[in-house]
Amino acid sequence: MTGKVFFVGAGPGDPELITIKGRRLLDSADMVIYAGSLINTALLTGIKAEVYNSAGMELQEMADLMVRAAREGKTVVRLHTGDTSFYSAISEQIEKLRDNAIEYEVVAGVSSSAAAAAALRMELTIPEVTQTVIFTRMEGKTPVPRAEDLGALSRHGAVMVIFLSVSMIDKVMEKLREGYPPETPVAVVERVSWPQERILRGTIADIAEKVKAAGIKKTALILVGEALRASEGQTGRQSKLYDKDFKHGYRK
Repeated sequence: MTGKVFFVGAGPGDPELITIKGRRLLDSADMVIYAGSLINTALLTGIKAEVYNSAGMELQEMADLMVRAAREGKTVVRLHTGDTSFYSAISEQIEKLRDNAIEYEVVAGVSSSAAAAAALRMELTIPEVTQTVIFTRMEGKTPVPRAEDLGALSRHGAVMVIFLSVSMIDKVMEKLREGYPPETPVAVVERVSWPQERILRGTIADIAEKVKAAGIKKTALILVGEALRASEGQTGRQSKLYDKDFKHGYRK
């Protein structure tokens, strides 16, 4: 009988920030292929599976491993950092499995963006401030569609969570100035939920120098927008959800 491949979001780093389903699959898997230095290897302690580090692998090599194991009737967990819906490259792996008629499933994880908001002790959508969050990245080796240029996106004024871009912090801030005022708050969260977690706060005008002085070059998120003021002080904004005059189906 053919086995199955599970793409599992491991969470942002803290080994407790994995779903119960993800933990169960890890514990019962016959093979685990994990995403190198991005995964907290504490998650792998005590599991019975064959374990492979994908850091040095090419796509076809990973696909061959998964296909072979599934055809042997094994359960395979492909363990990705954070949540698989952001910058995980699962689509190209899934195409290889489809080409070989291998059954697969995607299991959601906790995104580093959610963990960063939690580390900042805030929500990203504040009533009357912003109700929109843009998840994006700066163009680097991986191109970005022209319509999704960081400068163009900044003109929306929404909260932005910028992945995979802290090494280009000067260019990022230059682009953000096209839409945001220079005093707009920015937070940079490095290795969120890991013991080495660091948070830097500043504005579009000064955060680049702070990041360079701290030596942060990778594994960090950049969050920008007026909603970040809620992480340090009162906004005075309230949703209608708990307003005494607001009626809904559960409170009449």
